[in-house]
Amino acid sequence: MTPATLPTVKGIENAAALLQGIIETTPTKLSEQLSDRYHAKIYLKREDLQVVRSYKIRGAYNFISRLSKTEKNKGVVCASAGNHAQGFALSCLLLKIKGTVFMPQTTPQQKLQAVERIGKNYVHIILSGDTFDDAKNAALKYCHQTGKIFVSAFDHPLIMEGQGTVAKEVLEQMGKKKIDYLFLPIGGGGLAAGLITWFNEFSPKTKIIGVEPAGAPAMKESLEKGKAVILKEIDNFVDGAAVKQVGHICLAICKKGLHDLVLIPEGKVCTTILQLYNQEAIVMEPAGALSVSALDFYKEEIKGKNVVCIISGGNNDVERMPEMKERSLFYEGLKHYFIIKFPQRSGALKQFVNKVLGPEDDITLFEYTKKNSKESGPALVGIEVKQKADYESLVKPFQHSGIRSLEFT
Repeated sequence: MTPATLPTVKGIENAAALLQGIIETTPTKLSEQLSDRYHAKIYLKREDLQVVRSYKIRGAYNFISRLSKTEKNKGVVCASAGNHAQGFALSCLLLKIKGTVFMPQTTPQQKLQAVERIGKNYVHIILSGDTFDDAKNAALKYCHQTGKIFVSAFDHPLIMEGQGTVAKEVLEQMGKKKIDYLFLPIGGGGLAAGLITWFNEFSPKTKIIGVEPAGAPAMKESLEKGKAVILKEIDNFVDGAAVKQVGHICLAICKKGLHDLVLIPEGKVCTTILQLYNQEAIVMEPAGALSVSALDFYKEEIKGKNVVCIISGGNNDVERMPEMKERSLFYEGLKHYFIIKFPQRSGALKQFVNKVLGPEDDITLFEYTKKNSKESGPALVGIEVKQKADYESLVKPFQHSGIRSLEFT
């Protein structure tokens, strides 16, 4: 294969033709609740409804299907935190090509099982490292040793052109409606590069806002330093967008095409996931919720505007929901943790409950071991309040009760 060095509009058109009958044309739907909340027209591009519950099939199939017969016979390899692996696995199954998937050991079971189910006997999974980048390094080493073809998750023009078909669908579905803002998640940058390529040609006045998890700001730092930096550490919670290094081609395109880049705290992502599940019955994964999470940071600018948010995926593991609720409560200021030194005497806990806690405060965690040789003993206490404003009324009584405490995160 000798593709162009950058994605092109023609390449996206070719990818769209190739993907007919392979992918779903996912809807771009108006969200009445979000529109009312932000006093704007908020449209959601629902890639969580894609055949593998994310947009990643678009780029993976576009790349793999264009390999030569010799390259296909060698076999293909990818590295992924989950969604690219599922698009890769379905591509291997449809094209009858053997594939090897390198995934982090921290990958949720739901995604591992999905890759196995989708790829059937055409795909073999190898777990390596704790992050996407660890898995990627192992995959590249494996390709060097075996001569197999590496299928990048984002940094290849054919991948970007496949992802760019999302933009083509959005503009066709919006028709004559002007799109003032487009919010999209950024991990390695492949989706952003593809969408920027199409919008620059057909909707150049749309302000494209990239959204990254605060714990993995690889694109933000790369744009600031003018090169694809490698982050030393990342928070892997938003696993679909947590990378240590963005694509070099992606960076060049994002540098020219992004109007702004917003960093979203992981706790805010969790709040968005819970809100959309409860209010609109939409199941989002953390990366899929990034674009909607950014609306709070742009609520003044988007008033009265037409806004499209790319919901990039819905591969959420139900076993992660308790952690998501915890992170959301902590971010919203509704849950607090203290180390409290209780006097080791009868009635100390009763005094704490009666004189410190408010009528609606709830103890959600209490860990304490009495030690008779000590005058006081530390307890780990988690307290949930009903409203953020209740925090002040919670901590003030500590000062007057004679109970020593230390709040921590």
